[in-house]
Amino acid sequence: MQNTALNILKSGKNVFLTGSAGTGKTYILNQYINYLKSRKITPTIVAPTGIAASHLQGQTLHSYFSLGIRDSVDEYFITNLLDKKYLQTRFSKLKVLIIDEISMVSPEIFSSIDMIIQAFKNNTLPFGGIQVILSGDFFQLPPISRGYKEKKFAWQSSSWKDLELHTCYLEKKFRQDDDKLISILDEIRAGNITQNTRDILNSRYNATLNVEFNPTKLYTHNFDVDRLNNEELQKLPSKAYDFQFISEGSKANIEKIFKSSLVSEQLTLKKDAVVMFIKNNPEKGFINGSTGVVIDFSKDNNLPIVKLSNGYTIKVELDDWTIENDKGKITAKVSQLPLKLAWAITIHKSQGMTLDAAQIDLSKTFEVGQGYVALSRIKNIDGLKLMGFNDTALSVDPLILSIDSRIKQSSQKAKDLISKYDDEQLEKLYSSHIKNLGGITEIKEIEVQEKSLKEKPKFEPKIPTHIKTKNMIESSNTIEDLAKNREVSLGTIINHLSILLKDDTKLDIDKYKPSQDILKTIGKKVEQLKLENDKDNFNENGELRLKPIFEACDSNIAYDDIKIALLYL
Repeated sequence: MQNTALNILKSGKNVFLTGSAGTGKTYILNQYINYLKSRKITPTIVAPTGIAASHLQGQTLHSYFSLGIRDSVDEYFITNLLDKKYLQTRFSKLKVLIIDEISMVSPEIFSSIDMIIQAFKNNTLPFGGIQVILSGDFFQLPPISRGYKEKKFAWQSSSWKDLELHTCYLEKKFRQDDDKLISILDEIRAGNITQNTRDILNSRYNATLNVEFNPTKLYTHNFDVDRLNNEELQKLPSKAYDFQFISEGSKANIEKIFKSSLVSEQLTLKKDAVVMFIKNNPEKGFINGSTGVVIDFSKDNNLPIVKLSNGYTIKVELDDWTIENDKGKITAKVSQLPLKLAWAITIHKSQGMTLDAAQIDLSKTFEVGQGYVALSRIKNIDGLKLMGFNDTALSVDPLILSIDSRIKQSSQKAKDLISKYDDEQLEKLYSSHIKNLGGITEIKEIEVQEKSLKEKPKFEPKIPTHIKTKNMIESSNTIEDLAKNREVSLGTIINHLSILLKDDTKLDIDKYKPSQDILKTIGKKVEQLKLENDKDNFNENGELRLKPIFEACDSNIAYDDIKIALLYL
């Protein structure tokens, strides 16, 4: 039961929290997160995808652990990470790690996380000795894999075994309130589909839904999602606005950025279009997975204004997707709006969601677990309009079927162990764990903290990001130091300095000036390009683009170095 699982979490054990869809895994995690925060401990929350992370206000694994587009790491890569001051600060605060949707985490990524934490904690214990909580259901979507791999799941890695996890297999379902749907989901998990289940699903084929809204459409393939989103966009009578990506860097690196992200080469929007954010920017009020509607376009530059489902309104601006080399210098960049159309979404992106009703197409199911995830999003079979399904839709991984009983046995063992403690002993366990984490244990202090957490945060005027950079110039001897101290990329710092120089031409940043050789080389190439006056080398504002300068320098000078030099020319 949920209360038993919470007791095991509070005792400080490493935990694998699992159970079928709708048993309240996210609810338990939120309970434990609030428990920790009320004792002045902030857990670190990550997930393999942005939307999964958004359910717990976390961030992606790749982002937090600075993996870029890697799935595995080596000692050389970790050594480079250890040199980054902002990462040292980040990992010094890591005390409790929560990884949600663990079924989608590959064994390579899982082991990489273990290695990185051990390095930053300078501790060879599993995950550096911190408490680790893994939440998810292996009957749901597996990690994305290119080709056959002998080891597919995180539990197959040595790092998983080293954690000596206490398993909590939740049993009671809270999402579904319908015995028919619960029975269907249980049969899928058991690998035993009866004719009765097939008859029920057939009865929902193109069924009419008694709802007042247009239900979300779930598809297995991005192609179908894109097609439907474009069809819905065409139906809107309002004016269309096209947003084309801007890029810098080699073609190969630009392609890498598009393959490893959701950014669009061209994005077409209209008023009333349903959209989803595809990047994290809490400062501006959105995270990866936030959905909303385009309510207007700004009069000055036609950028979209989006109203989120929570009522918050955002004027959306261009964002950057970048690739950096081992020295932290940007070698390629794509600039585009951090949005995509969202009338329909893929099943992969729906994992963790709860829907009142849904239109689901399982006719092209190609991966085990897809059908289970899709069907388990809804609360009741009456909320399902099935647009098609195949036999794969009702299948689960045979390997998971074979180990499910062992997982349940492990859960029973954890339950028996915690049940041996009486209430007084449990409280001592809880208190000891909190003290080890550096939290507070006095009841009065906890009550004050709980009260402050419930209060709405007071509004504080935001300091513009470029002003924050300006305030750190004096204490940063090099431009790389400035980037580390601000915990942002070098490219962002250069943009800030450009803005600051426009506001204050007397700003002293001579200590960041490149060598005379670089300045002389770039200055000469800039003059040559201006004399040639090739229109393709200039942007709409009449400014010389970076790419022709980069190519004129025989691609030997990095984009960031060119940007820095232009500040002084």
